[in-house]
Amino acid sequence: MSRHAHDAYDTHESHEGVGGGARRSLAVIGAGPAGLAAALAAAVRGSRVTLIDAGAQAGGQFYRQPAEELGARRPQALHHQWRTWERLRDGLATQIATGRVTHLTDHHVWCVERLDLDEATGFLVHALHGPAQEEPSVVRADAVVLATGAYEKVLPFPGWTLPGVITAGGAQAMLKGGLVLQGRTAVVAGTGPLLLPVAAGLASAGAEVAALVESAGVHHVARHARALSAHPDKLVEGAGYVAELMRRRVPLKARHAIVEAQGDGALEAVTVAALDRDGRVTPGSEQVIRCDTLAVGHGLLPHTDLAETLGCRLEGPAVAVDDEQRTDVHGVWAAGEATGVGGAALSLAEGHIAGCSATARLAGREPDPRAWNAAAKSRARGRDFIASLDAVFAPRAHWAEQVTDATVVCRCEEVPASAIREAVGELGATDARTVKLLTRAGMGWCQGRMCGPAVAGLTGCEPRPSRRPFARPVPLGVLARAGEDLPDE
Repeated sequence: MSRHAHDAYDTHESHEGVGGGARRSLAVIGAGPAGLAAALAAAVRGSRVTLIDAGAQAGGQFYRQPAEELGARRPQALHHQWRTWERLRDGLATQIATGRVTHLTDHHVWCVERLDLDEATGFLVHALHGPAQEEPSVVRADAVVLATGAYEKVLPFPGWTLPGVITAGGAQAMLKGGLVLQGRTAVVAGTGPLLLPVAAGLASAGAEVAALVESAGVHHVARHARALSAHPDKLVEGAGYVAELMRRRVPLKARHAIVEAQGDGALEAVTVAALDRDGRVTPGSEQVIRCDTLAVGHGLLPHTDLAETLGCRLEGPAVAVDDEQRTDVHGVWAAGEATGVGGAALSLAEGHIAGCSATARLAGREPDPRAWNAAAKSRARGRDFIASLDAVFAPRAHWAEQVTDATVVCRCEEVPASAIREAVGELGATDARTVKLLTRAGMGWCQGRMCGPAVAGLTGCEPRPSRRPFARPVPLGVLARAGEDLPDE
């Protein structure tokens, strides 16, 4: 986000209505960029906000902070847009001190329940508190902002279950949150803009990055050069990462892909191959690269579980919202990656708009869009830029051809690709749900979040969000006691 855009957002100052009459309550779920912006915008305008997040600290994945006991002397070295984070952090501390925001950390939300009885309206946010995620916690609110973020998409390949193979976001989280390097020699691979900061971060932290392997080619970028050039700040940011990698002599392999990971009990090497213009492996181009860490990712998917439970309409994989970030369910707003993966700047803009709108609506007023004019412009620019990126970094075609029958696709239920192909070819399955019923792919702990795109790809159908009653596993004892000891407000 540019400084100009950020200055339009409120972090400390009250603009209207604070302290006047009974304040309505707003629950903001998620304390990443979108949730923080929503909570601050709502708090300074008079709403009583409960910010609920699974992390021990605010910031989400983008602003993930190392634990205080680690004693990091320069945590900003691992971050981009540090000044923006400082403003958000300080603004949150101010709002907590004034009592306008209650920040619930280590609260893992598993369901949001809508109350529409005559004597009770609003929402109940059900969470599990604590590291074991077994202690129930319930928050009552008049309205909800869903800022639930996204999760990583990883497509399978032979050897991807070996120890040492992790997601690109996982590698970044270990580095930012734990100051930990997975190994000494890393390969970063897949597709998408996340790979650049991950590779640059690992290299800056002392890892030898043996290669950055990106399946998109230069011609993909050239095809959308005009649209991308309309966002010079983003191009400068990306160029900075590239310059850092070049300075450290990290080989950049565009239009290449990982076709296999090898090792005896742990990762020892990966095989990389060039791709033709159709996304197929070019025979004879294979190259083995020694490494003990492979950080791999193929983009992000919106986290829509809570929105789906509430009955919010989706557009494709994302929550559908209007210009105020309202969903089609009364009293529910959504912002950030849940409405479409777009990065921190877009999330901040959407969160700010959601917080402004929610506060006005809770007070019974028609919101004035001029209150978020700068954020709306930032949102428009961000969405335009992300549309261009999506076209450049789409997962390569024909990736499924490299998945051998023995490759485990559903890691939770240990379902190999052969079982999925048998369900399609011999048992007549034509969609991911039927494959799930026939093979148990997607029935495990992650409920298909990891294997869903792969199962859809191998089945030959479009990936669709799976409707789940709960956003995470819940102990039976918690479910049995649901409805007891509800909060008073």
